[in-house]
Amino acid sequence: MELKTFKDLIDWTRTLHHHMATCLAHCASEHQEERARILLDYLATHEAELEKLVTAFERESDAKALKTWIYDFLSHKPIETHRTCDLPYTHMGFDDICRKIFDFHDQIIDLYQNLQDRAEIPEAREMVENLLNLERHEAMRIAREIGRMQDV
Repeated sequence: MELKTFKDLIDWTRTLHHHMATCLAHCASEHQEERARILLDYLATHEAELEKLVTAFERESDAKALKTWIYDFLSHKPIETHRTCDLPYTHMGFDDICRKIFDFHDQIIDLYQNLQDRAEIPEAREMVENLLNLERHEAMRIAREIGRMQDV
């Protein structure tokens, strides 16, 4: 997907979270290890919630900011994820799944940080800052829940 506007960016982010939720849920049903299966189920639910949050965010965003062009300063490497969901998480242990998920969210956070630093229009800067805060908050929430799972 070519990202030209902030609306495209939000649509793309929502699609990433949807794809991740679907993939994690599918992998959870195929995983042999119970602890990893529970983690994958939790992560799938969380990613589906993030998809809904991003959808709501877009509805509430400033129309001017959504139409702002970003392609001229978007020089960020593509976010790495398993686009085809060839069951990548079914062969990973609990810790490897955690690393992959944190890496996925770190890439999104890095992208938003890069865009926030370059946004020239105040409405666009505020919108990216809000998206960045949403992603950071949700990444911390995931980390907290995973920490609880490790304690059990």
